[in-house]
Amino acid sequence: MSAPESQDKKVPHFSSLKFTPAAQPAESCCADPACSSETAAENDALSHARFSWLVEGMDCAACARKVETAVRQVPGVSQVQVLFATEKLLVNAEGNVRPQIESAVRAAGYQLRDENAPRAEEPTSWLRENLPLLTLVAMMALSWGLEQFSPPLGEIAFIATTLVGLWPVARQAIRLIKSGSWFAIETLMSVAAIGALFIGATAEAAMVLLLFLIGERLEGWAASRARQGVSALMALKPDTAIRVRDGVRETVAQRDLRPGDVIEVAAGGRLPADGQLLSPFASFDESALTGESVPVERNAGERVAAGATSVDRLVQLTVISEPGDSAIDRILKLIEEAEERRAPIERFIDRFSRIYTPAIMVVALLVAIVPPLLFAGAWLPWIYKGLTLLLIGCPCALVISTPAAITSGLAVAARRGALIKGGAALEQLGRVRQVAFDKTGTLTIGQPRVTAVMTTADIGENDLLALAAAVEQGSSHPLAQAVVREAEQRQLVIPPASGQRALAGSGIEARVEGRQVLICAAGKNRDPQYDEPIQQLESAGQTVVLVMRDEALLGIVALRDTLRDDARQAVDELHQLGVQGIILTGDNPRAAAAIASELGLAFRAGLLPADKVQAVMALNAQSPLAMVGDGINDAPAMKAATIGIAMGSGTDVALETADAALTHNRLTGLAQMISLARATHANIRQNIAIALGLKGIFLVTTLLGLTGLWLAVLADTGATVLVTANALRLLRKK
Repeated sequence: MSAPESQDKKVPHFSSLKFTPAAQPAESCCADPACSSETAAENDALSHARFSWLVEGMDCAACARKVETAVRQVPGVSQVQVLFATEKLLVNAEGNVRPQIESAVRAAGYQLRDENAPRAEEPTSWLRENLPLLTLVAMMALSWGLEQFSPPLGEIAFIATTLVGLWPVARQAIRLIKSGSWFAIETLMSVAAIGALFIGATAEAAMVLLLFLIGERLEGWAASRARQGVSALMALKPDTAIRVRDGVRETVAQRDLRPGDVIEVAAGGRLPADGQLLSPFASFDESALTGESVPVERNAGERVAAGATSVDRLVQLTVISEPGDSAIDRILKLIEEAEERRAPIERFIDRFSRIYTPAIMVVALLVAIVPPLLFAGAWLPWIYKGLTLLLIGCPCALVISTPAAITSGLAVAARRGALIKGGAALEQLGRVRQVAFDKTGTLTIGQPRVTAVMTTADIGENDLLALAAAVEQGSSHPLAQAVVREAEQRQLVIPPASGQRALAGSGIEARVEGRQVLICAAGKNRDPQYDEPIQQLESAGQTVVLVMRDEALLGIVALRDTLRDDARQAVDELHQLGVQGIILTGDNPRAAAAIASELGLAFRAGLLPADKVQAVMALNAQSPLAMVGDGINDAPAMKAATIGIAMGSGTDVALETADAALTHNRLTGLAQMISLARATHANIRQNIAIALGLKGIFLVTTLLGLTGLWLAVLADTGATVLVTANALRLLRKK
């Protein structure tokens, strides 16, 4: 449970979540001996540094593995991770190895760019981008035409076509071998094409390379589709901002903004950084961040997240976030963190592929040489079969079967306002059969309101409420804030109070108009005639406080937290998925019972954080359980559950502890998350079946002599395309 804020609509706390940024290495000052001491200090600072870049040129998940392999060869590198969704390379190293890493990645055929540098806008025409592929298609058509009229000329044309298509593939294969990737698809394709040339299968050699290049283009397109959600998020933050200093407006780079700067955003413009509103009032569209389509209203002094759009007016804000630490940056870091938490099945497939590819190459070699050597078979047919097996053995489709589906699943979830921290969390989410809810701040909005005011003395309701508000004014307690808010909404004149003093376990007292006024819990009532109405109110799930003056009871104020509008719908949707719910709360049993009966849930009340953990562990032993909460006290229970889910308006601790977060703050997202997780895992199983099934079929047909090289390429490229297309179906999931 978390303390409510004074606004009717909470600002999601994910916009203030803190992360430790990657260490930025300092550049060498110069070769001058005068700065040798500074250089030494810099090297010490970099002795255990974390470097980061953006990688250009990656068009598939396998590319990320190739970059990782190349960087691992650099001495001093202790850990390397390529985050395919955000195209980021993260390296932990001892010493300043930045130049060596950049050189190693270039040698592998990719480019690195400083993540703080603006992306160069180089519009490339469709024709220029696809010119190599179109050239190969034209040469293939010409070669086929020549073969119809003159077979010798046709064969020469096919050889030329093969060499033209082989040049970029073989060059990349050599680069990858030098960087440590011995069994890349480029290597397998090069060996197969060269072998086909030597045995005279020139047309098939050219067709192998053509189909391979087509598959590469399709993979690139599919990868860009899968990354669209992340790319759109990165594009939300403008590169420039209008900064106002001493009444003078100037355009500055977004990365030059610092906390305390005043910026100006025009109507329809996006915020370049998190800001505190200086203008009296404005509406902002936060749908890109939270999934909430309705613009939210913000008043002066309220926080607005970077990437939000000013709907209807020019506004001024004070910057409150450091560069690289805005709401968008923190969401991207959550996505990066998610990619680091790979699903167990994905890790297994990676390990399997590292064994599978060399094993297939050995089998292909044995098929090519054993029958001719031991059984007097003809050399050319068996070499041909060996080359075909080589292509069938390519693990591309198998390797991308899992990450393609998981990337698509995570992208869909993010688009709907739910952040799932990685494939492991997605896998656990699909297994959930129970959901445990915290009450206050989760099922309810965490903002109590006054529901009834009863007077027991010669005093009016408004006078009683004004008196209570005078005592409670300035208190941070949710009930106190609710009383003050109700008085302000009724436009009551609140008298001044002095000597305010909180009484531990009792209430709060102050002197108002020269007399001592006490606000205390209903248990302090000394007048039996009011026991019955107090019990009736509490039985209805309301919290009762007493207003006493000079030890005489003046009246009763009843308060109740407000149930979220979508709580009932969320519970019904979970039940439709076969997921049961239970409330675990530290509130009193009567209040919990009222909420539970309204939602049709079981409940356990009066729980301390340790009690919640025990309850979660007991439930988790029965079947996989998700714990949904928003407060610090919910964090231990989240860790104990199969998966922890935090509300977007929750505390930083809850958000950092949780495995997933509902950034839009809507409970209906729970059923969507679980349904999406189940669909993703079904998709993964389908992809693995497609990848292995096609290879198994073509393996048998090749050994029987029924299929050749170009069909073997279709077995690989076709499987890759089918797997990717199947994964992309998740992006259309509603």
